[in-house]
Amino acid sequence: MREIPATWMRGGTSKCWVFEDDVLRSASVAGVDATLLRLFGSPDARQVDGIGGGTSTTSKAVILSPSSSSDADVDYTFAQVGIDEAKVDWGSNCGNCSAVVGPYAVRRGWVPVEDGTTTVTVRNTNTGQLIVQQVPTPGRVLQESGTAWIPGVPFPGVPVRMGFVDPAGRTTGQLHPTGKAADELVTAEGTVRVTLIDAGAPVVILDARQMGLTGAESPVAIDGDHALLTRLDNIRRAAAVAMGLAVTPETAERAIPKLALVGPARPGDEAAFEVRMLSMGRVHPALAITGSVALTLAARDLATVLGPLVPQPVGEELTMRTPAGTLTTWTGDHGGLPVVGAVRTSRRLAESSLLLPDDLPHAG
Repeated sequence: MREIPATWMRGGTSKCWVFEDDVLRSASVAGVDATLLRLFGSPDARQVDGIGGGTSTTSKAVILSPSSSSDADVDYTFAQVGIDEAKVDWGSNCGNCSAVVGPYAVRRGWVPVEDGTTTVTVRNTNTGQLIVQQVPTPGRVLQESGTAWIPGVPFPGVPVRMGFVDPAGRTTGQLHPTGKAADELVTAEGTVRVTLIDAGAPVVILDARQMGLTGAESPVAIDGDHALLTRLDNIRRAAAVAMGLAVTPETAERAIPKLALVGPARPGDEAAFEVRMLSMGRVHPALAITGSVALTLAARDLATVLGPLVPQPVGEELTMRTPAGTLTTWTGDHGGLPVVGAVRTSRRLAESSLLLPDDLPHAG
């Protein structure tokens, strides 16, 4: 039985197990994928014999190390650990889990601490995305007892201001992988008009009204409609092929592209539009932050599916309504490059020693 030290943290509306890269790899004699699956208790819908939480937002791993790059402080790799399938998806970043990286790096002494606010520059190795984070450090001490609130989390946390630097095309090489702001996507169930966009993460944006919805439906209502979920997943898989992320619909990853159902805001709402985002085949309880980056850029273009739904022109801030409440993103610049950002909260939950059974074969 091997013991692997790990930190359990909440980042935004997700929970993530944080590992240091050298420690995890040295313990992973069966390979990192097999090790994570065994630790999390996958494949099993309950993940009863592991540390996974049985949902897409609680079956996540964050792997960190001081950066080998001159323009970053920390290298951050994200792993979406499968629940009912024995697969680890390394194809995307998680914006919510990104919020744990800055506080962890400050606590570990990987960055010089400033009085008031410490800036941590993070490189996500899955996508090459640079994320500039600002962490509260009053008196040069990491603030861990937070008082900031975000929708979708019932308790406060430490605010982490995150900016995704020049986020377009990090996975596919282009903001719009097909070269168009809107596409007619053909599936077995018919043709739908979508926007395929890669910013923060690859996302398929679909007007909910094409599905006979408003965009304001509850996650329970959508998740309980098996036929709808099947149709949406078929659209998402067809989009993966169109975006160059898969050769066939059957080989598309479950984590990317994400699919966002959007609809017009209700009268009098402070939000510019409604969004329900699917993650790993189910509706996200709030919103994937990487997905919010893509939505922010799409909202500024009238040629996209989303643009006509949003009051124009869009200012520096954009508010969107999610199942958990509103989320506001902002735009700016960093060193002359465009930035899209949001504020998330973070909290350290536990310091742990995870026990890895000896029932895994050696890799190779």
